[in-house]
Amino acid sequence: MNQSNQFLSPLKWTPQAQAKLKNIPFFARPQARQRIEEMARSAESDLVTEEIVEKARQQFGN
Repeated sequence: MNQSNQFLSPLKWTPQAQAKLKNIPFFARPQARQRIEEMARSAESDLVTEEIVEKARQQFGN
């Protein structure tokens, strides 16, 4: 993935989005979180919502 992500400001997550992230197996969570945040940034959002997490789940599987 893009190393410049470390220089981007952190995104805020809604409680609902955080709950959905916790449903992802712990070993896959870091990569899933990175992909979800990339999707949010692509949508020019500074907030990760439940809808973005669900969209990522549909796009990347389970």
